[in-house]
Amino acid sequence: MSEAKSAVTQVQSVAPKLGRLVVIGLGLIGGSFAKGLRERGLFREVIGVDLDPESRRLAVELGVVDRCESDLAAACQGADVIQLAVPILAMEKLLTELAKLELGTAVLTDVGSAKGNVVRAARLAFTGKAVRFVPGHPIAGSEQSGVEASNAQLFRRHKVILTPCEQSDDAALALVDALWRELGADVEHMEVEHHDQVLAATSHLPHLLAFTLVDSLAKRSENLEIFRYAAGGFRDFTRIAGSDPVMWHDIFLANREAVLRTLDVFRDDLDALRDAVDAGDGHQLLGVFTRARVAREHFGKILARRAYVDAMHSNDLVFLANPGGKLSGRIRVPGDKSISHRSIMLGSLAEGTTHVEGFLEGEDALATLQAFRDMGVVIEGPHHGRVTIHGVGLHGLKAPAGPLYMGNSGTSMRLLSGLLAAQPFDTTLTGDASLSKRPMNRVAKPLREMGAVIETAPEGRPPLMIKGGQRLTGMDYEMPMASAQVKSCLLLAGLYAAGRTSVTEPAPTRDHTERMLRGFGYPVTVDGSTASVESGHKLTATHIEVPADISSAAFFLVAGSIAEDSELVLEHVGINPTRTGVIDILKLMGGDITLENQREVGGETVADIRVRSAKLKGIDIPEDLVPLAIDEFPVLFVAASVAEGRTVLRGAEELRVKESDRIQVMADGLIALGVKAEPTPDGIIIEGGSIGGGEVWAHGDHRIAMSFSVASLRATAPIRIHDCANVATSFPNFLALSAQVGIRVAEEGKA
Repeated sequence: MSEAKSAVTQVQSVAPKLGRLVVIGLGLIGGSFAKGLRERGLFREVIGVDLDPESRRLAVELGVVDRCESDLAAACQGADVIQLAVPILAMEKLLTELAKLELGTAVLTDVGSAKGNVVRAARLAFTGKAVRFVPGHPIAGSEQSGVEASNAQLFRRHKVILTPCEQSDDAALALVDALWRELGADVEHMEVEHHDQVLAATSHLPHLLAFTLVDSLAKRSENLEIFRYAAGGFRDFTRIAGSDPVMWHDIFLANREAVLRTLDVFRDDLDALRDAVDAGDGHQLLGVFTRARVAREHFGKILARRAYVDAMHSNDLVFLANPGGKLSGRIRVPGDKSISHRSIMLGSLAEGTTHVEGFLEGEDALATLQAFRDMGVVIEGPHHGRVTIHGVGLHGLKAPAGPLYMGNSGTSMRLLSGLLAAQPFDTTLTGDASLSKRPMNRVAKPLREMGAVIETAPEGRPPLMIKGGQRLTGMDYEMPMASAQVKSCLLLAGLYAAGRTSVTEPAPTRDHTERMLRGFGYPVTVDGSTASVESGHKLTATHIEVPADISSAAFFLVAGSIAEDSELVLEHVGINPTRTGVIDILKLMGGDITLENQREVGGETVADIRVRSAKLKGIDIPEDLVPLAIDEFPVLFVAASVAEGRTVLRGAEELRVKESDRIQVMADGLIALGVKAEPTPDGIIIEGGSIGGGEVWAHGDHRIAMSFSVASLRATAPIRIHDCANVATSFPNFLALSAQVGIRVAEEGKA
């Protein structure tokens, strides 16, 4: 149990409760803090202090506090917690007054939006005296102000940043953290200087701009027309100019150094934008505007707690899959993830403008797209699967401002490492908790042999720190494992390496990179199991139509096979021969699957796939099919669970280092549902029979979550699937499509 949680428990279990909470300053923030904790009954007594008699009267009348005091010493006597909620420039005087009192073991905290000046003032006021001080900043507000606006729910689902200093002992920090969490806040800890810099950019600068813009326009002779014809966007932007001028005057003076640094950076960007307008540089303008639009949407997702940057398992999204159902209809699953990734990468490095249709708008592919935006590539969209990429050529990427965040995408990290190893600038590739556990030495080691300088975390895990300015040399590399990601990484590095780069794989893997390079006009030689490229050529922009992803279709191929009286058509599915292992394996098990309307689109073979119910039988899965179905095995294990007889998989140790250990996680889940499943070092043995109900854990792995959703079709009772948030990484509309064709799965509570 964490310290903070322990502190909450302690607070809740104390009888009689904590003694006295004193809130100094009964405005919106202080009043809401007092009222919220009073309603939760964590303190025997909540006392308010305010200079305004009317505020003191209202605070008691409205139930914000139990009583009020005008005398600071009387109020603070015997206090357990003292909250300082006065204007920021009044904080120095208040701290000086508090330093004269005998505070005992009371914990002091505050709500100021600038922290450096508060910490300095506390340090100065309490020189030579012991004090337990935990600086804090709730990021919440309202259009109303004053004690009468006090709202016990004000901080619910809002950020509160605590900035511990040398006067913040562990117990005091845990207590303040716990109190804010009791109010429903999301609490984070941050260094003082970092807080002030971040807030200068995200809060203080926008207010400064809003005040300045309104003031500037109001002084102009045509001001009446300006404000008369102002649209909603103007009002939205300038709304914050209606904030309390005195409060913001105080904030800017208190945090002036950080504000000035942020303002200088913004002024440089504004000058560059002015130059672009003056020169008629539409490309520069489009770059700024597209990046800004995406950034705003991205930040909106963060605030809504659904961005790919959210910490893994930050909340347990549960799927409830009810038993039974049959499938029917025609559907098109999302675009192929592997091809979507590569379309962004090669389109960015091409000369000219590349148009992509059918792009997968899942969070993995969006992570790749954002990385290239961060490196200066202008990308429009995605909008309904359409993306326009204004390529910069092989040598046109620019250094990103910070680390490139890959979310949960191993494809993004491994393929990008090959491209970035040859750039003239340094880069760092990071990812979420799941990606940070995945092995990267398999790409780092051969790249180093080509001359790259790459550092990793212990055991070859992310983040990857790639040193720029290195001269790469081509090589012949025999891969120790069958991995399309490793092969693609080295071929992409080979675009920059002196001479010829050849990669030989021990077994066939997906060849999307080779096909797409040719589609962009870059010569690729394939001789048996060896693919080769030479540097010195260029990529030329093209049109790409991304077929539906066979890995996504796999869930419905198995579902249509195991659900009785089912017939389903999956439209426009990519059937690249290096990806069709799932079809071959299901057919060997007795599956009724036919390919219709086969055609070629952009160098990739596509077809409509018809699947009908079938009586499946267990098989020994041929090892030569394993690399061709490596991502589809979780749902194939579900097929094996209802098949007649035994299914044996060997030669699939690669499954143990995917988003999860897919062998062990699937085995654990199947066993929990009553299936006989025995994991082996490189595979699994499954005895077919019946599937019961129960609880399973996806461990943040999207394919595990979707596989157990499919299992419900033959389950005898509901299946609750935990840790399903990452389904959005590869299959954003999985639940909607499932409901459309007859699978009875939904987010718990929304069924």
